[in-house]
Amino acid sequence: MSAASFAGRPVVIGGGLAGLMTALHLAPRHVTVLSPVALGTEASSVWAQGGVAASVGPDDDAGQHLVDTLAAGDGLCDAAAAQRILAGAADAIDTLVKIGTRFDRDAAGVLRLGLEAAHGRRRIVHASGDSTGREIMRAVVAAVRACPSITVLEGVDARRLLTADGAVTGVLAARNNEAITIATRQVVMATGGIGGLFLRSTNPAGCFGQGLAMAARAGAALADLEFVQFHPTALDTPGTPVALVSEAVRGEGAILVDETGRRFMADVPGAELAPRDVVARALWSELADGHQTFIDARGRVPGGFAAHFPTVTALCHAHGIDPDREPIPVRPAAHYHMGGIAVDAEGRSTIAGLWACGEVSRTGLHGANRLASNSLLEAVVCARTVSRSIEGAETAPVVAPRAVALPVRQDPAGVRRIVSNAAGVLRDRQALRTGIEALLPLAIGNGAEADPALVGLLIAVTALQRRESRGAHFRTDWPHHATVALTRTLTLSDALRDAEMLVSAVAA
Repeated sequence: MSAASFAGRPVVIGGGLAGLMTALHLAPRHVTVLSPVALGTEASSVWAQGGVAASVGPDDDAGQHLVDTLAAGDGLCDAAAAQRILAGAADAIDTLVKIGTRFDRDAAGVLRLGLEAAHGRRRIVHASGDSTGREIMRAVVAAVRACPSITVLEGVDARRLLTADGAVTGVLAARNNEAITIATRQVVMATGGIGGLFLRSTNPAGCFGQGLAMAARAGAALADLEFVQFHPTALDTPGTPVALVSEAVRGEGAILVDETGRRFMADVPGAELAPRDVVARALWSELADGHQTFIDARGRVPGGFAAHFPTVTALCHAHGIDPDREPIPVRPAAHYHMGGIAVDAEGRSTIAGLWACGEVSRTGLHGANRLASNSLLEAVVCARTVSRSIEGAETAPVVAPRAVALPVRQDPAGVRRIVSNAAGVLRDRQALRTGIEALLPLAIGNGAEADPALVGLLIAVTALQRRESRGAHFRTDWPHHATVALTRTLTLSDALRDAEMLVSAVAA
């Protein structure tokens, strides 16, 4: 492989929906996509069951969608950014259809719209019931492979951003542990989420915040990292990743019960369709009290469970569970990261030449708690925004990046228990301090856990600093809202300084 042949092209890091849509929108400009795995396999986009939130129904509009989004975001959404992204919903759906996505429709050809938690309208556009991500990615991957201006380098693992004078100069990557240096002035970070940092997650195990680590080490500002959404209803099986039991199951009438059949969400506003953080904490509390928690869909899904939710049915059957005859055992699992690389309205980070798109970014759409199914919408809408920004950007001449040693391949296994104990569904000062003490030496080291530990450290530091409970961030020692909702932005140097001060104070 000759990296020189790709010099000067925009480089997209990540082969999920956000990255691939950005590459497609950049056509006919030549672009290089780096993906550590084969396209359409280990991306969270592929596993998305619920759908795309879009105000395309006759009783809906972007204004109502915005109201629901802001309510879920619990005071931390950027209202202007949210309005701009949500207004692009109809165009996003149309774009996906033109690419070849087969969304579910009724006999008249009208899109079937589902309901999910905290939405005031049926506005979830889905495909094959609960296989939306797989269908969208099938169409998008096919479009990418057919596009002559896109070069996809599969099996290539990006490990560092290369910079000079505060601007991007290249990407250091590896294939089979052989270093590859690509000179470029334009990089799009689209690496997805952080679920792989936790013992239980619905994300691919390889999604552990690599993009955040690369951006942080390059000096980029990050924002709202403490907000990690735990999906309340992951299939209760050992290990990570765990299968997701889509929120759409509850949207179609299934209820949450304990081992006795008690409906423990009945008296909660919104019941089973309350915001995800509320439902996750309710399940967590039931489990902490020694109960088991289940989704009971028996006789509650019009048309039959298997016909409506073929993916969930297959997952249940693989574990010996028949949803038509017995409740489905579930528990919370890390699912989505609302924080990320701080970006402006065009997706630009604080480093010249670095854009971010998708879950790795912090656009302001999600605030403290993502509204269900807004993530796929954000990826599609913001991919177009980022591509337009790149097309209009002035760039300096490409130069040979400075030589940097290739870091070892990263592995989050050694930090999962630490991060899970420190920054789980319920948090407190002592657990966060203990986590920071354990993560700091790993994060500043050179081992295989350095980048995962760094991301875990950043989350723990910001969670310790947020002395309130808001959205997906719940402190048992600070259970109430602060008077003012503040977005917190930090850099790696800020976080390391604060962590080192804390550890020094404990040692003293």
